[in-house]
Amino acid sequence: GSVVSFHNIQYSVKQSSGFLCKRKTAEKKILHNVYGIMKPGLNAILGPTGSGKSSLLDVLAARKDPSGLSGEVLIDGIPQPPNFKCISGYVVQDDVVMGTMTVRENLHFSAALRLPSSITIEEKKERVTQIISELGLNKVADAKVGTELIRGVSGGERKRTNIGMELITEPPVLFLDEPTTGLDSSTANAVLILLKKLSRRGRTIIFSIHQPRYSIFKLFDSLTLLALGKVLYHGPAMQALEYFRSIGYECEPFNNPADFFLDVINGDSTAVAASKEGHRPVDRKREENVDSSVVEVLHKKYLDSSLYQSTREALSKVELGQGSKQRISKKGHEITYANGFLTQLYWVSKRSLKNLIRNPQASVAQIAVTVVLALVVGAIFFSAKLDRSGIQNRVGSLFFVTTNQCFSSVSAIELFIRDKKLFVHQYTSGYYRVSAYFLALMAGDLLPMRTAPAIIFSCISYWMIGYQAVAGRFFFFTLTLVLVSYTATAMSLAISAGMDVVAVANLLITICFVLMLIFSGLLVNLPSVMAWLNWLKYLSIPRYGLTVNLQYQAAHTNFCPMLFCSCFGETYLCSQGITPTNWAMWENIVALFCMTVLFLIIAYAKLRFMRKFT
Repeated sequence: GSVVSFHNIQYSVKQSSGFLCKRKTAEKKILHNVYGIMKPGLNAILGPTGSGKSSLLDVLAARKDPSGLSGEVLIDGIPQPPNFKCISGYVVQDDVVMGTMTVRENLHFSAALRLPSSITIEEKKERVTQIISELGLNKVADAKVGTELIRGVSGGERKRTNIGMELITEPPVLFLDEPTTGLDSSTANAVLILLKKLSRRGRTIIFSIHQPRYSIFKLFDSLTLLALGKVLYHGPAMQALEYFRSIGYECEPFNNPADFFLDVINGDSTAVAASKEGHRPVDRKREENVDSSVVEVLHKKYLDSSLYQSTREALSKVELGQGSKQRISKKGHEITYANGFLTQLYWVSKRSLKNLIRNPQASVAQIAVTVVLALVVGAIFFSAKLDRSGIQNRVGSLFFVTTNQCFSSVSAIELFIRDKKLFVHQYTSGYYRVSAYFLALMAGDLLPMRTAPAIIFSCISYWMIGYQAVAGRFFFFTLTLVLVSYTATAMSLAISAGMDVVAVANLLITICFVLMLIFSGLLVNLPSVMAWLNWLKYLSIPRYGLTVNLQYQAAHTNFCPMLFCSCFGETYLCSQGITPTNWAMWENIVALFCMTVLFLIIAYAKLRFMRKFT
């Protein structure tokens, strides 16, 4: 394992408050002059909510936004390499594994992308088997991890799978953000015992934890106690009680040390009541249930202690060995990949297709709804006649068919939002490039999930409604519906990429589609719209699809079956401002294609430049 030392770490964030016109920006300091050293073993960062423990962990793991950060982190006496977050292991608080895949498949995915291509597939499989055995996951190795709809492994086994995905690369340092969150006390204890076993093999394990029970606390080798971003204790965990006793805070018999420390910080412990010594001011300013006056006193006592002096001496030796100091800079973060683009594309595409096949509820439901809607539409507009009522029925049915393709594409908004945490974690850990992830999702969702329903809808509704029974026109009708579906999906992705909440994305997309429907060419006669508003029709996706299908179905068709009477579709097209020529039809197809490409570029750009640091 490696020795991690941190020197004068300070971190602040800018917080905005107030309305747009009177917006104020204030700087809030999260970490204050934090010094420390963490050696191979179990290193815990303990503190109440809002103490800065997760921020310190992210700084040490090189996963914090460099702006507002100063100080330096050294690994074995030398500055962190720019790609430190790719070579270290980081287990996030929320589990980030693919629930539709088995434990073994998740670990194999990590091995395939994070171990270099120089290692053979067989060697990677052996490494996965070794990790499964090491983590005690043999019984559930071939069980699915589980989703909301699929019953999977237990919480503890899920957490161990997360740990296993990070251990694949044998990292010099393993970071864990609150590894006991969401686990019962017995399972949490089992996870920490596992980490203790790993640390005994020479690994440096650093983790934040909120309120561990005593059986967990006694496993710690080193303890860092934080409150309001200030260090109150940093040293051997077993000496912490002795240190607090030396400054006048006595832990009651049978009390959990972790609970005792939090009580002392919060100022509501019997130990605090017994040792006030008149230093508490009357004005009790409290922040997030933490008494800042108590924190100030505890922080000052720690700075005056021999413990702090010995830590500074150890850090001075590290600094002398390092030579010239290198500060953390904004250019200090870099992502490196163990494999090429094609390998990444193959594995992420394979995962996307497995996810689609093993989670059929969404896909089966979409196809079932498509079949029912096609039958309903076919029944309502069944065998539309070639008379004046036939014009209304055909135009109405074409409008509904096109509109349906737009609104059925709204389901695509979940594509990026649902797995956002998974993507951010795996991208920053060097699993794959944004381009590989983006193209794999397009192959796994856009092509099967948007193409199949459009083709099924066309096959059922086209012949029931009684459109022109010409093979070429049927295929062109299908092509148009598929293109409309692609364009609407691409727009949904462009809006939802980078968002956190599905409901907000849903609202924005619905508003856009409703405005597009007004300018689709059925609800309003477009030539009659005022010039300063008329340009909005060029932004309407359903308008392009409806125009193409109208031209193909209405042109050269007589809607007046009586003798010596003619009412050709071209007359209707001209009244709608549609030129019945081949080029006029193809330009709509080209417009849909260009809009699809443009929206996909926007979606990719939003993913590429999305904020990926915490």
